[in-house]
Amino acid sequence: MPTKVNIVILAAGKGTRMQSLTPKVLHCLAGKPLLQHVIEAAKALSPSKMIVIYGYGGDAVPNAFTQEDIIWVEQKEQLGTGHAVLQASPKLDDDGTTLILLGDVPLLNASSCLALLNKTKSIGLLTVNKENPTGYGRVIRDAQGHIVSIVEHKDATEAQKKVTEVNTGIIAVNNGKLKKWLSQLSNDNAQGEYYLTDIIAMAVNEGLSVEAEVTHDESSVAGVNSKADLAGLERVYQLAYATKLMEAGATIADPFRIDVRGELAIGKDVEIDVGCVFEGHVILADQVKIGPYCVIKDSVIGRATTVAAFTHIDQAKVAADCKLGPYARLRPGAELADSAHVGNFVEIKNSQIGVNSKVNHLSYVGDATIGQNVNIGAGTITCNYDGVNKYRTVIEDNVFIGSDTQLVAPVVIGEGATIAAGSTITKNAPAGQLTFCRAKDQKSIPNWKRPVKK
Repeated sequence: MPTKVNIVILAAGKGTRMQSLTPKVLHCLAGKPLLQHVIEAAKALSPSKMIVIYGYGGDAVPNAFTQEDIIWVEQKEQLGTGHAVLQASPKLDDDGTTLILLGDVPLLNASSCLALLNKTKSIGLLTVNKENPTGYGRVIRDAQGHIVSIVEHKDATEAQKKVTEVNTGIIAVNNGKLKKWLSQLSNDNAQGEYYLTDIIAMAVNEGLSVEAEVTHDESSVAGVNSKADLAGLERVYQLAYATKLMEAGATIADPFRIDVRGELAIGKDVEIDVGCVFEGHVILADQVKIGPYCVIKDSVIGRATTVAAFTHIDQAKVAADCKLGPYARLRPGAELADSAHVGNFVEIKNSQIGVNSKVNHLSYVGDATIGQNVNIGAGTITCNYDGVNKYRTVIEDNVFIGSDTQLVAPVVIGEGATIAAGSTITKNAPAGQLTFCRAKDQKSIPNWKRPVKK
């Protein structure tokens, strides 16, 4: 591999066939922009510098990647791939080798790029054989099999169109040669553009050998030019990810119906039913069972926990042997201790549920701390919000909350207390006692004003 590698990623195009106002490289595959996938593959090659050419959409593209160590170069007019690389030319190291990548090829294989760099002396191409090469530049070889040129589809003769080996657009080239050849490009062609591929013929005219690395993984060099292309590559990515999960021991009901939009780490004997979506960083410990159509984001699920159908979990921590759902929702800050139950149509937000405590039916628990062995009856609400400010509810160990109870925070329910069904609790309830609240008469308070922000 060359001692100094520069990487140039072409990401200036609009993507007309995407029928979108969003720059093509910002469309997402597996939860990440197309360009992010290419950047991650490029970083695996440890380049000395990475340059991204942007254009359509203005600063929207660089603004989406402020965390990356990238040199951004604007191509104000999209006049072809050769013109795009020319914009980056002043930034390239004279003694380096440049690897040119495409920002809309999300499944790029870094090992193929490494193999290409290892072969390249002056210039090298990554190519692929396509059963239907329509629209692609053909790799033209002489009788001895040496590459002599690349002919774009619109400029190809009928004989050349029968060639199935095509250019992927990924090129490695010595920077000294590249800068010279870029200055010699012409737009005298059917498209009126400056083709980067014309440098191949220039290299041949100088008697230089054009190396080629032929990949057999067509999806790894497939570009996204339409929403159909995007959907097709999404399924390729997801099937590959599901296959890795199964190889690691997961039982997946249907590998064609799972979406991982981030990273999913699993233990042994994990089971995942159909239609599940995993976003961000998710950890499933040993023997976790995920029912159909669950959505889990940035969460940890403990050993032997069962998550029933249509449950949504977002930025939550669930310990071992818990039971969730169906139709439960854990919002950010929800933490469940061992053997906790959260049942159907229950929402938990920024709350801790203690060991062996149960919130099984039709309840909202927000900004609450719940101890051990607590039973929350159906229809219970922690009234944490007065319209402006939020307050906390504390329910100590061994409490029983009757159905259809409202706990108006801030309030503390003492250890072992029982709250009668239908109560509206506005004061602390003493430990070990039955507390109830019944109102016989409806009353209105004149001149009452809502609280203001503290």
